[in-house]
Amino acid sequence: MRKAIVSLALVAAGLLSVGIIVHAQQDKAKRPSPPASTSIDLGGGATITIDYSSPRAKGRKIYGDLVPFGEVWRTGANEATTFVTTKDVMIGTLMVPAGNYTLFTVPTKDKWALVLSKKTGEWGTDYPGPSNDLGRADMKVTSLSAPVENFTISLEKAGPGANLNIDWESTRASAPIARK
Repeated sequence: MRKAIVSLALVAAGLLSVGIIVHAQQDKAKRPSPPASTSIDLGGGATITIDYSSPRAKGRKIYGDLVPFGEVWRTGANEATTFVTTKDVMIGTLMVPAGNYTLFTVPTKDKWALVLSKKTGEWGTDYPGPSNDLGRADMKVTSLSAPVENFTISLEKAGPGANLNIDWESTRASAPIARK
């Protein structure tokens, strides 16, 4: 009898845990800036995954206003944007060893800097400072032909490598990625 009660209690605890996890995931999906992800397989076991939250423009002026020029930006919303690579890669001239990083950017009107921080687990607004940076890579800025309502990060195949694109409002910031 005692074994049956213990077994029943364990099953109930397990179901409760699953319910809590499902509820938390549903709450995340209902946020004004829902979670999003992009990934790419560069071959040879090299995979890059970026997890972020996607805010909406909602008629606001984004760059130079909501997102100030010349300041470190969390690059998304909610939890910090994560950058994970399974093999060493190059982002522009920045060598990125396999591992987990937090992705920030420094937007300006004509050129952006992509910032990879070795410190992970921050809430989105908590830039841990340059002493924790793995490094920075230049990003090219171009104008999009049509405005983008939903902040989007994408990884698109480009020859043997990829381009990391950040699109929002009428701006695209991009940086090349190559296997090391």
